[in-house]
Amino acid sequence: RAWCQAAAQKLSGGIGSKLCGMFGFSVLLLVVVGGWGKLSGLQMLHESIFPHTFLQILEYKSQNVSTADVFFPSSSFFFPSSDLLPAMDGDTKTMTFLQEVVDILLAYIVESFDRETKVIDFHYPNELLQMNNWELQDEPATLDDILISCRATLKYAIKTAHPRYFNQLSTGLDMVGLAADWLTSTANTNMFTYEVAPVFVLLEYVSLKKMREIIGWPDGRGDGIFSPGGAISNMYAMLLARFKMFPEVKEKGMSSVPRLVAFTSEHSHFSIKKGAAALGIGTESVICIKADESGKMIPADLERRILEAKQKGFVPFFVSATAGTTVYGAFDPLIAISDICKKYNIWMHVDGAWGGSLLMSRRHRWKLDGVERANSVTWNPHKMMSVPLQCSALLVREEGLMQNCNQMHACYLFQQDKHYDLSYDTGDKALQCGRHVDIFKLWLMWRAKGTIGFEAQIDKCLELSEYLYNKIKDREGYEMVFDGKPQHTNVCFWYLPPGIRYMEDKEEKKKHLHKVAPVIKARMMEYGTTMVSYQPQGDKVNFFRMVISNPAATFQDIDFLIEEIERLGQDL
Repeated sequence: RAWCQAAAQKLSGGIGSKLCGMFGFSVLLLVVVGGWGKLSGLQMLHESIFPHTFLQILEYKSQNVSTADVFFPSSSFFFPSSDLLPAMDGDTKTMTFLQEVVDILLAYIVESFDRETKVIDFHYPNELLQMNNWELQDEPATLDDILISCRATLKYAIKTAHPRYFNQLSTGLDMVGLAADWLTSTANTNMFTYEVAPVFVLLEYVSLKKMREIIGWPDGRGDGIFSPGGAISNMYAMLLARFKMFPEVKEKGMSSVPRLVAFTSEHSHFSIKKGAAALGIGTESVICIKADESGKMIPADLERRILEAKQKGFVPFFVSATAGTTVYGAFDPLIAISDICKKYNIWMHVDGAWGGSLLMSRRHRWKLDGVERANSVTWNPHKMMSVPLQCSALLVREEGLMQNCNQMHACYLFQQDKHYDLSYDTGDKALQCGRHVDIFKLWLMWRAKGTIGFEAQIDKCLELSEYLYNKIKDREGYEMVFDGKPQHTNVCFWYLPPGIRYMEDKEEKKKHLHKVAPVIKARMMEYGTTMVSYQPQGDKVNFFRMVISNPAATFQDIDFLIEEIERLGQDL
């Protein structure tokens, strides 16, 4: 027993010790790492209670399936959820059930950071539907079934915390942020008034003020709110810009204002057009400005298009500059753009959803020079700062504008005769009524890391991207999508397999190259070894867009990615 418990400490959260303590030791099976693949720690199974699990392991072995796929057995919870709290005497059952869930989560976390495990156990949609019963039933399932569902969900989930997951802009898993998310869900409150979320409302207040200080607004003055994501933050900015110029639109609608036009880079995020569609401005009223070869907006073209719009009788009201474009990671020239916006009295918004976090880095914040001149800024800590999804902030330079734009004076919620300072009832300045507590994750991580911790994390990711760029820019079989060092962690490149590397017909070569990235990506997912995005851009055929925002990634992971692309594409 003592030896078993000592060995079980390799299991995250003492899961093994717990199992040893819960079950007898007459028929204890200790499964260790052998020819079966990589285990997520040691897995101890009691054959007399879990013969199906033992047989399942043997089946995995016969199929040569990684034993990382073997999930920890549950207690036999053959009772329904109605027996849990607030049921009478449900505290013991509740604690036992939740402990089992926590053990499942802890095991998954440890496995996610293990480079020997798959990033994804990929199955096609029809396969997943056939393999699992996802249908909802009239009769309640037992909690044993519920735990099985929890394991199955994580079994097929993408391990976004895996050091070799590079697929999208939000990667990594911070343990303090995760703990904050658990606490937030336990508190289960709403952000609309101080009376139901006093601490969370205050934490949002101090965090937004700190972020405005970092932007460069005097004494952190201004306003802001955390929204469901960067797209909504960008729409908020457009909404405020319209209200600032034509406040009557709030009551009278779009028929009361002239034809409005907005401007953004051709490389900007699709949410600018989506926001225009949602607000009734229309996607045709969003004018896309030319970008240079590296993806930066060309200020001269912006001014030209503004003058064209004015000559047609349109009213320019909004310019969205991008700090870190989605594909190239480009930073628009904010100082030049702000000069133009000031000249023509146009609201300047900076979409820093992806690149705004570089403000935390003394080495890289110069890329956002001029951001302090903006009227509004979108900043997503759930990207480069690895705050768990979702965590997006809209920062506004003018205090009180959000309240005037969005308030509806709902008397059942925002009573004016409350006994505390009503400025802390933030719900009336939001479009939402119910608003999730997103702030606690960011605030707690900031307390744990300090600003210097975030700075080190961001600098490391940019260092890794520079390492990748230097490794492949002159490597045979690789071609960069644009010249020069990446501005952000986005490294955009083509991989040319041997079969098309020396093709002389340029059109035929282009046609074949367009198919390379999708095939390699599909193979990555089927093998489960890594994930990286690809896409076309303008007249450029499909290329890989490598982004790094996971602080767990290392130089060795970058080397692995290069070797894996070459391995998976050598026969193309």
